Amino acid sequence: MHSDVLRAINVQINSEFSAWYQYLAMAAFCEREKFTGAARWLKAQSVEEYQHGMKLFDFVLARNGVVELTAIQQPEREFESFGEVFESALRQEQAVTEQINSLYELAFKSKGFIEMTELQWFLTEQVEEEKSAREWVARFRLVGDDPGSLLDLDRELGQRATPPAAAGGKV
Repeated sequence: MHSDVLRAINVQINSEFSAWYQYLAMAAFCEREKFTGAARWLKAQSVEEYQHGMKLFDFVLARNGVVELTAIQQPEREFESFGEVFESALRQEQAVTEQINSLYELAFKSKGFIEMTELQWFLTEQVEEEKSAREWVARFRLVGDDPGSLLDLDRELGQRATPPAAAGGKV
């Protein structure tokens, strides 16, 4: 594996784990505020982010590369509103999409065809991640601060199935 691509994948591994941590902090905020459906949705999202990190972690090891884990930055823990939680989630997903696009471009320029194949899954996944976050943001914007509507959204968010915590990040 080209050293620049390996370095960039390691950055992405750490980015995925940071997203995992941030989603946990969002879930904790919602749980503390008794917005338990949103907390459930965000916990499920955190599991997905962890799995994404592990998918790249395992890929690097399968290619006989060295995984370089770094410290995870303190996540944002306080939000103005429940809608702001999901605005933050959307910004996070958009940033991840940019990172994956840049990583894919680097792999292409480095003729890292195996890495490009692995990253194709992430490109497709990010379309779904952004779509989902964008839909929730639109719903929160629509209902504003209406308590009844927020309770309905919370109930709907709580219906999301939690993905199994896959050992080794298998997705």
